Amino acid sequence: MNAQVNIKTRNGLDLIQMGQTIEALKNDPGLAQFEFRASNEWVDGGENRSTIRGFYGAGAEDESRDKDFVFTNGEPPVLLGNNEGANPVEFLLHALAGCVTTTTVLHAAARGITIRKLSTRLSGNINLEGLLALNDEAVVGYESIRILMDIEADCSDEELDDLLSFARDHSPVCNTVCRPVPVTLERV
Repeated sequence: MNAQVNIKTRNGLDLIQMGQTIEALKNDPGLAQFEFRASNEWVDGGENRSTIRGFYGAGAEDESRDKDFVFTNGEPPVLLGNNEGANPVEFLLHALAGCVTTTTVLHAAARGITIRKLSTRLSGNINLEGLLALNDEAVVGYESIRILMDIEADCSDEELDDLLSFARDHSPVCNTVCRPVPVTLERV
């Protein structure tokens, strides 16, 4: 018997549901439009809290979450904080790592590649002169980000390199970081 016939999941993803989702999106591209939301409230100093719960997607307001996700943003003492939580640029690395990982796992499953091990380490370089307006030449934000991925999968090195290149190009967070995205800041 062909082992592929009995496979219902790969890399922890339901292959039948994946196929149904892709077919639904092909039949109705409007279902692909999502709006994710977060709210944030300042606490004190560099501490603030973001709350995430609802979003719009697949043609409807999502009601699958029965609780808020709350994230405390803080700063280390050297940046005038008290280590209340990771700082926002560290959360950006977390978001990037999570999105590149998930995108890799998803597209590996779609390509029939089983991942046995996957971990990443990220580092980013920032010059605070940009944030503090001390140097007009300094970049505001990350000057560069490096992702080191340790991955073992049941495919050739060439297939793995192709998968990682594809994942980098199709990760929403990676693409948001890698291209200009209009952001507006308005008073309510």
